[in-house]
Amino acid sequence: MPSPQQARAQASAITSGRTAPAAEAAPTSRLRELFDGPRLSPGQRRIAQYLIEHITEAAFLSITELADRVGVSQPSVTRFAAAVGFSGYPALRERLQSIALSSLAGPGEENRANELQAAVDGEIQNLENLRRDFADPDRVIHVGRQLSRSTPLTVLGLRISVSLAEYFGYAARRIHPDVRLVTLGGSVAYDALLQAREAGGSWVLAFAMPRHSQETLNAVRVARGAGLKVALVTDLALGPLADEADVTFATGTGSRLVFDSYAAPGVLAAALLQAMTDADPERTQARLEKYEQLSDQHQFFLKD
Repeated sequence: MPSPQQARAQASAITSGRTAPAAEAAPTSRLRELFDGPRLSPGQRRIAQYLIEHITEAAFLSITELADRVGVSQPSVTRFAAAVGFSGYPALRERLQSIALSSLAGPGEENRANELQAAVDGEIQNLENLRRDFADPDRVIHVGRQLSRSTPLTVLGLRISVSLAEYFGYAARRIHPDVRLVTLGGSVAYDALLQAREAGGSWVLAFAMPRHSQETLNAVRVARGAGLKVALVTDLALGPLADEADVTFATGTGSRLVFDSYAAPGVLAAALLQAMTDADPERTQARLEKYEQLSDQHQFFLKD
């Protein structure tokens, strides 16, 4: 009798190619699509991030007001508009206003929700955005294959991101022969990354949830300098961390409560694990069967 993990591994393979019709994206997804393509300067990334975080208000600001809010010059805003493909700030603002108004055109259910319901609504929106991203799963499939082939595979998560890294590392050890978890920064992380590279590793999966730490950025730079490739799971595809990574998966975090919640990053982590199982199904099956035998022998789990 296969375990639930084995059954899911057998029955849930990811299918390459676009599998669902594209729906109209949420405002944050539409803005990411607008801003992610061009190579933006640090000041321009600040403008982009401010617009993403404050779209319903920022879309109606004058160029002077936007520059003041972000802390940049008016010419910087003009250059930003050109960098993302517009003739000037008025044309960009017109697009931003259409995006903002579309987000305000709903039934207003969120305004009638209490704080806890609003937090859940926010996470549902994050998951809907992720579902749209998964309409074409080829990038997840490709990175899952690369992670599967990297031996050892290093999983990095510092500070608040430790929980996501530990979840991924725990599950990945069931299907991968050598997973190395790095949850401490500084020289401890550097040693682990350099040792992984010397042992033949080729990839690091890094989790970076807000607030993004300097330690994580330093560790990613050390990994890249050692010759490791970095796949990054984070909340925005903008900023120095994304600039350093080879591949970035950006998905929203819940920010309605005192501490952030991570529904969408958790699903993204599970999708990467699924892609790893699909990359080497024979190894996956053998390792899961061996683990089930071991868990039965030592009675790891309660009987249902």
